Order: sequence, then structure tokens, then C-alpha cells
Amino acid sequence: MSHFIAEPKQGVPFVSVQAMAKLINTLGIENVLVSLTKTLKHDFARWHEFDKSPRYAAHSPDGVIELMPVSDGKMFSCKYVNGHPKNTFKELQTVAAFGILSDVDSGYPAMISEMCLLTALRTAATSALVATYLAPKNSTTLTLIGNGAQSEFQALAFKAVLGITHIRLYDIDEAASQKAFNNLNNKGLTVTICESVEEAIKGAHIITTCTADKTNATILTNDMIPQGVHINAIGGDCPGKTELDSALLERANVFVEYEPQTRVEGEIQQMSRCFAVTEFHKVINKQHLGRTSEKELTIFDGVGFASEDFSALVYIREQLIKSGEYEILDLITQQGDPRNLFSVLEIPHKDKENAA
Repeated sequence: MSHFIAEPKQGVPFVSVQAMAKLINTLGIENVLVSLTKTLKHDFARWHEFDKSPRYAAHSPDGVIELMPVSDGKMFSCKYVNGHPKNTFKELQTVAAFGILSDVDSGYPAMISEMCLLTALRTAATSALVATYLAPKNSTTLTLIGNGAQSEFQALAFKAVLGITHIRLYDIDEAASQKAFNNLNNKGLTVTICESVEEAIKGAHIITTCTADKTNATILTNDMIPQGVHINAIGGDCPGKTELDSALLERANVFVEYEPQTRVEGEIQQMSRCFAVTEFHKVINKQHLGRTSEKELTIFDGVGFASEDFSALVYIREQLIKSGEYEILDLITQQGDPRNLFSVLEIPHKDKENAA
């Protein structure tokens, strides 16, 4: 059975930034986030079907470049992504990403896509999915600490999936908070810019931390956080980068995506190897209860895992099939005799002779 959108010899379907933006706007971003949450839940429920490994990471003083592969035996996906916080000073994106989805039977690419927008969408959808199991019931208020590129996606995912109505913003850069305020103010949310972390977390049911600096920072200290809150910690995503006080982790029920990766990159890199965590798929599959009481403190130590990119790419592919609109890349040679690769080099020469 073919897994291709089109026949392999027609080329490789490609989703550009413009095409992704058009598709999201056509479907509606909140609809996309809800649908992505359902796709992610389906794939977390079949966790055992995926061939998993921690991502490959090449670290430098100013950032990291990562490759994130995964396969379910039918399709294979891999994302190229970087994280360079100082890029903003060069008027460059902190994150640049693209992904590939391939057919396992043939090894041919089935789709290539931008993944700056798509990563923001899948990260927000993952956060919202986890919160449906771990956040206090009837949560209405979300605090966003770190108001960069991810913040609006997080806010809209929590609104669409959990019914959040109030957003409290804080960033050390006031311009970032004002940017997020302007983008969210007409989205059916009550949005407030706060002057400190302490002010921002007051009355919050869910707290998302998503700062960019590649440092072992302490954004939330143990004494700040009462019981009963859910913390969505998604900023710590590489060695040497954390946001939470270790004492906060000690008193919480901590959930992760793929433990071998999170031990190296997440908040729990601060903790000993015997520090207990729960992989989130166990909650989906009812092997773990998740939140057990309204007074419990829960933390999602989310670093982003390749299966989430797989889910997002498969979802976008399905939307492309429905729309029938996509670009084609001339990426794979299409010579008549598959064994005669050299003939591809001869074609321009012959065309030139015919033209003469």
C-alpha cells in the first residue's frame, strides 16, 4: 500500500511557509490546535509502535542544532531544528526548522515541510493535551512567563482545548509582552501584562515557562508556587538550560515525554538518576492516574520529542490531501532506467545540442 500523497515520480510535496500560513488561516488556528491535540493523543496512545531515540544534538557556545528522527514502521519523520537565543540581536529567528516525512517501504520522501510554524503549533498542542490530564479542573487562568515566539500559540491552544479565559504575561523584555498582548487582545481572551513573576503567577491555575536564554536559571522558586498548580515547563530543552528550582521538582509529580532525552535536556537534569518521573503516554494509556487531587502540584517537563513532530507532519499531510493544493519539489532523479543515474547529467548536454 502506497503512503504517498502523489506518485513518487511526480516529485516530492512541499509545504512552504506561505503555504503553511494559508492552510492554518483557512482551517482556523484554534481548529488546527484542537485537531492536532487529537492526533497527538492518538499517537501517544500507540507509543509502543514507535522506534524511539534521543535526538542528535550539536552544541555550540551560542546554541544547538538538532536532528529528531522517529518511525512507526510505516512512515519515518525527521526534523532539523536549531535554538540560538542570540539570533534576535542579528534580526534572525531563534529557531529555524524543517521536517521530512518518508515512506518506509520505499524510502522515498512523502513530504517536506517548513517547521517553524508547525513546531510552534505542535508544542502548544502538546502542552494543552498534557494539561487536560494534569491541570486543575475548570482552570481559567494561564500565566505565560517568557513572551517570545511560542507565547501566542500556547495561549490559543489552552483557550481552544481547556477553555482558558485569562492570560497573564511577563517577560524581562517589556516589548515581548506588548507584542503578545497586541496579538492576543482580539482573540476572546482577557490579557494582562504584569511587572514581575510574582505578580504574573498570582491566581494562576496553569503556569507556562518558556524563556530563551541557554542558562541554568531559576525562573520559579519553591516558595513562589502553592499546591494545586500545574506548571508547563517547556523552556528547558538542552543541557545547561533550566528554569525551575530543584526544590520545586522535589515536591511535585513530574511528567515527561521520553525519559532518556529529558534526563539530559529537561528540568530533571538537575536531579539524581533515581528521581522518579512518569512518561506521559502512561497517563494516556491509564497506566498512571496523572493528577490525583486538586491540591497536588504537577509539572510537565516538556523538551519536545520527535513523535510530536511525526504527529504534526502526518496531520498536515492529511490536510494537504483534502485540499489538493501543494507544491512539488524536483528532489529525486527520475531517469527512465533507475540504474543509469549518470544519464541525468547527459540530459542538459543533449538538450543543448537539440537547441542548437
